[in-house]
Amino acid sequence: MTATRPAEFVRAGIVPVNNLPTHEAESLTAGGNQALIVLNDQVYNLRITRAGKLILTK
Repeated sequence: MTATRPAEFVRAGIVPVNNLPTHEAESLTAGGNQALIVLNDQVYNLRITRAGKLILTK
């Protein structure tokens, strides 16, 4: 997985903080509205709502 280049965020008016990796939610969901994220053998569901909010559940 690759982070979006900071220049793209600057053009959009978004400035990454402290050089943290920054990712577009739409990229994580491959253009859909859900993605699974795995951390330490635990699976989390990332969902983009119709209102454009993010929900992360276990």
